[in-house]
Amino acid sequence: MRLRGRKGILESIQSQPELIVLDAAPHKGRWHEFFGNKQPIYIELGMGKGRFISDMSVRNPHINFIGIDMYDELIRRASEKAHAAWGAQGVAEPPNLALLRANIESIEDIFAPGEIERIHLNFSDPWPKSKHARRRLTHPRFLAKYSEILNEQGEIHFKTDSQSLFEFSLNSFSEMELQMRNISLHLHKDGLRDDLVLTEYESKFVERGNNIYRLEAVIGSEALSRYRTAKKAAQANGQESDTIVATSEPSIAPTITSEG
Repeated sequence: MRLRGRKGILESIQSQPELIVLDAAPHKGRWHEFFGNKQPIYIELGMGKGRFISDMSVRNPHINFIGIDMYDELIRRASEKAHAAWGAQGVAEPPNLALLRANIESIEDIFAPGEIERIHLNFSDPWPKSKHARRRLTHPRFLAKYSEILNEQGEIHFKTDSQSLFEFSLNSFSEMELQMRNISLHLHKDGLRDDLVLTEYESKFVERGNNIYRLEAVIGSEALSRYRTAKKAAQANGQESDTIVATSEPSIAPTITSEG
């Protein structure tokens, strides 16, 4: 991937240490110290230009968010999105958001076991050639790493416009014996889901009429227990399987204050 950006990109991102992290090593196992609180931490792997992670942080000030990408220019663009999103709320610096420059290949060196509560995979590179399958972010080798860093409430939320990647991912999640729920083969078939935060790519794909595929994987022990309890209760009440657990992605924007 080649990106053209403005001059002074590195200087720009180096000047924002309160938002941008260029070296993850010192923070492994200490990300709550970076944020200065014990709120749950959600991460987006491959955040692109940062619209999703910025909007999620504004809508959910009770959660800490980390957007990860490996390109300086995308980090810079995401910082602009973040400041614009929070600036609209009258907040100068995003209080619950970090933008991290890192290679996801080494995610086990970025986060300690159980440090993360949710992973968002949004429109990851499908790597369509079979010989590149191990590079797909839903390959079992990555899922094993995710399972290590997720805590007892841990979940993975995955969206893509690639049918082939979604099929591959279903098999990967199944191979790892992960509990899947809220599987959708056409997320916006009944109209744009305004209860969910969209990415830049997603908005464009929906306008073109592309199908958006989505699923959630329940991984943490407490999250699994809650899911199974809800499933039994739903079955006892004669509910359909797709009503057992409502989509748990935060959606409704609370009132934002300068205190976050």
